[in-house]
Amino acid sequence: MARPVLLTVDDDPQVLRAVERDLRARYREGYRILRASSGAEALAALRELEERGAPVALIVSDHRMPEMDGVEFLRESGKLFPETKRVLLTAYADTDAAIRAINQAGVDRYLLKPWDPPEEGLYPALDDLLAEWQAAYRPAFEGVRVLGSRWSPRAYELREFLARNHVPYRWLDIEAQERDPEVRRLAGTLDESPVLPLVVLPDGTRLESPTPAELSGHVGLRTRAEGDFYDLVIVGGGPAGLAAAVYGASEGLRTLLVEREAPGGQAGLSSRIENYLGFSTGISGSRLAQEAVTQARRFGVEIVAQTVTGLRADGPYRVLELADGSEVSSHAVVIATGVQWRKLDMPGMDRLQGAGVYYGAGTTEALACRDETVYIIGGANSAGQAAMNFSRFAQEVVMLVRGPSLTATMSQYLIEQIEETPNIRVELNSSVVDVHGGERLTAIDVFCSQSGETQSLPATSLFIFIGAEPGTDWLAGSVERDGRGFVLSGPDLMRDGQRPPGWPLDRDPGLLETSVPGVFVVGDVRKGSVKRVASGVGEGSVAISFVHQYLANV
Repeated sequence: MARPVLLTVDDDPQVLRAVERDLRARYREGYRILRASSGAEALAALRELEERGAPVALIVSDHRMPEMDGVEFLRESGKLFPETKRVLLTAYADTDAAIRAINQAGVDRYLLKPWDPPEEGLYPALDDLLAEWQAAYRPAFEGVRVLGSRWSPRAYELREFLARNHVPYRWLDIEAQERDPEVRRLAGTLDESPVLPLVVLPDGTRLESPTPAELSGHVGLRTRAEGDFYDLVIVGGGPAGLAAAVYGASEGLRTLLVEREAPGGQAGLSSRIENYLGFSTGISGSRLAQEAVTQARRFGVEIVAQTVTGLRADGPYRVLELADGSEVSSHAVVIATGVQWRKLDMPGMDRLQGAGVYYGAGTTEALACRDETVYIIGGANSAGQAAMNFSRFAQEVVMLVRGPSLTATMSQYLIEQIEETPNIRVELNSSVVDVHGGERLTAIDVFCSQSGETQSLPATSLFIFIGAEPGTDWLAGSVERDGRGFVLSGPDLMRDGQRPPGWPLDRDPGLLETSVPGVFVVGDVRKGSVKRVASGVGEGSVAISFVHQYLANV
């Protein structure tokens, strides 16, 4: 396999040599270092690399260049290699232009010249960007291959599962046999009536239409806990759960984290989180989740892919029942299951889910939507982040917003980015009232509350962000919830100064404690929580101090 390319561009020969020297000193073993003395020369090199199918991991370009400045060049390079990380080199006088480049051209980072020593001014930033690129990079001939139809709900489910768990895979569209030799070769080995999707493992093993749970063990995901008793078990691997795991394990608690889908939760599906403290140019939800998982494992957290089906108290122990029939016990439990996307209730939606209709960001669908029109329902930050991500690939992104504006539901920085992105169109006072299609989505009906008119539009991809709800049915009969399923904790459990029924201790429930002593709740699943990544991380870390207080008296 050809090594990924790092390309540096500068019209100043001395600076160009210096950048190339520093890149070679650090990255020559894993990457191929190329250079160009102008934007035009660099674009020609990129077109040649694209024709050869060569991967380009990073482009470092100076800003002040004749004929085509760095911002314009990086914008054009993004059309050829949208997944490539792009860095702008600037002088102090150009920092305003660099910030505009981040907001308007999608540049990942800007660095000030001079950067000496590179160990402080260059390498830390590039290391982060390359790690993020590598996390999303899928070499064609390595890892798992999934053969199926783009419009198959099961195929979509498997692709999302593999992507969110950072399992290298290649998607092979059965309908692309004429233009993809690998699809043609693999399809030629199938029976006349194959069961699709087909998953081919690196050792050649074939799995016909497996569920994510069935695939888990084959791709290295642990599905059973090593032990049957822990100090702390955390249910849910979103930001709140991962934070609780890191703090719990780092403070000496034997910790198990149980996650039914993939670590990261809804935040892990976000294409770019730009208001999380400490990441000036933003960070993808996938990268944030991956770093948190690595950190948790470094402290000894055990992570298993399983679904929790029940919780009960057994004296001083808390017992979790798992979908495979096994159980794990612990002194304390932290519930961090987050929320699930709310379904759009109309005929045909369930049939088309995964076949043109998707809930959430659809991390694996962006490339498939190249040169198409993508429709997004919703006007909150998650919808805005998805729109920005899809705008890099789709011909047009249409946001269908029920309200009269975005200002009440979306952060201002996202509104400004959307306004500055030419292929994003926002349709206010608009809602989808019907969907059409047999095996896949073919059209949607959009109602405008202002005009009272309904318009039928051809559509192949509809992404839905209309709020979320907790999936806490598994807690029925064990901990108290409100009418919507959110878990009650602390003061919310007190009614007329009385503790919850059956509360056995001579104290009130703690701040994040549920109606069962030793069972705590954090993040979006908790009633009254602030739906932000940072607040979830804060609650997860704070909960561990309450766990210690509880354990000190058990």
